[in-house]
Parts: sequence; C-alpha cells; structure tokens
Amino acid sequence: RRVHGGQCCCAGTRTFVQEEIYDEFVKISKQLAENRVIGDPTDPMTQHGPQIDKVQQDKILDLIEDGKKEGALLVAGGKKIEKSGFWVTPTVFANVSDDMRIAKEEIFGPVQSIFKFKTLDEVVARANNTTYGLGGGVFTKDIDKAYTVASSIDAGTVWINCYDVGDATIPFGGFKQSGIGREYGEESLNNYLETKSIVLKVPKKIN
Repeated sequence: RRVHGGQCCCAGTRTFVQEEIYDEFVKISKQLAENRVIGDPTDPMTQHGPQIDKVQQDKILDLIEDGKKEGALLVAGGKKIEKSGFWVTPTVFANVSDDMRIAKEEIFGPVQSIFKFKTLDEVVARANNTTYGLGGGVFTKDIDKAYTVASSIDAGTVWINCYDVGDATIPFGGFKQSGIGREYGEESLNNYLETKSIVLKVPKKIN
C-alpha cells in the first residue's frame, strides 16, 4: 500500500485478513507503519516519501478524517507531517467496513484499510464488490485456496504470495473502471494494429 507513498495504480487499498489472525496482523501493520523511514526519496535508505502535490495531500487527509468519523479505528499515522513538501504519515485503519468512504474510493496515498473476514466465499464477494479491478493479491500456505480465490477475483492481475511483480511478457490492465486494453505481453500489440473489414456482396445462390 505504501509503495511511492501509495501513489501507485495497483496499490492495495483494501487488506482482507481472516479473523483468526486479524488482531496480530493489525499489531504488526501498526509496527511496520510506525517504523518506516520517512525522508528524501532520492536517499536509498528512505522508505516513505512525499505526496505529489497539495491537492493530493489534502484529498488523502480528507479521506482519513472521513474514516475516523465513519467509525474506523485509526491504528497508526493519519497526520500531516510539518515539513517542506506534501507529507502524510504512513496510516493504518482497522475495523473498516465495506460501506465506508475509505473502503470504496481510491485513496492514492499511504493508507492501509484492514478488513476482517470469516470464509472464502465471503471475502471473494466483498473483494469483488467494487467498481475497480486492476489488481489483487492472495497470501496463503494453501495453494488450492490460492488458486480458488485468485480465479474468482474480478481483476486484471492477481498475485499469489507476492505483489506488484511484473514482466514484459505478462499482460497488465484492469477490469471494470480500471481501464480498457492491456500493456505488455502479446495483447499489448493490439494497440498498434488497425483492423480492416472488407465486405463483398455474394451473388444469390441458384438451387
């Protein structure tokens, strides 16, 4: 979620975690957010840089405020960093519900929203309940569950036990409102082709 300060087209806005490990996952997410190195993005040691401009910074902070007002639990961050540039602290929300604004909109910022789920059928239905469908990820030790969920997610790319990994041979693009067409792979060549149709009148067949 925090690659490039969350300013990444396939940044994971929503994180669904099974209820048995939910509390521990939230605890670790909080630690990771609070320990990220904030600084100059040209410094190799930096893990978290600024937002692109004030417009984006204000949008992110507004969404964070709405998250708190709608009842999500702010676990980490959620603040503007007072320094030159447009900075937002790495932010983690727990107890997020599907109807909240932070669950439905593309934040495009360093905000992780963590949801709790019980069953695979439930999480697939909830994950697909969105107007977007660029990418998703599945993390599990059970490869059968991984393939079941990955094949059921309405997204152009689904990663298993990794995230945002690409190759020039792998088509990349989205479902729903996340785009039309594909970059990379053989399918990307279609963007450079012109399809021509020629229609010929055929004489009537005599029986």
